[in-house]
Amino acid sequence: MSHYALVMLLAGIGIPLLAALNAALGVRLGSPIAAAMILFAVALLAAGLVWLLSGATGLARLPGTPKHLFLAGLLVAFYVISITMVAPRFGVGNAVFFVLLGQLISAAAIDHFGLFGARVSPLSLTRSTGIAVMALGVWITQRA
Repeated sequence: MSHYALVMLLAGIGIPLLAALNAALGVRLGSPIAAAMILFAVALLAAGLVWLLSGATGLARLPGTPKHLFLAGLLVAFYVISITMVAPRFGVGNAVFFVLLGQLISAAAIDHFGLFGARVSPLSLTRSTGIAVMALGVWITQRA
């Protein structure tokens, strides 16, 4: 397994943990939005620390960056707020199932069209079947 695969496996393990922990924090605080703000404050501190330790470069190019690339921040905010609000009512597993299904669909489209500079990987019958099998597998884990 390459180190990239390991890193992404760990990130994948973290997504349901993030959902469960932040949902519990939102319930405890009585405010999913407050829990999301705390999560982002901790994330900002962690990212800032990693940025400083890595040499603190990259911000000089910020003014010339296309504005549509900042949509990623809105998308992560939408994910965190929605999972924090939905998971306590819908269940972490059910919420993450639909997140994973959405990720499979979106990733296939991004790869197929090479959106945002992604490496083009056409959606073949083999890839479509693989995605369908993955989606079925995730669905089966939630039905059992």
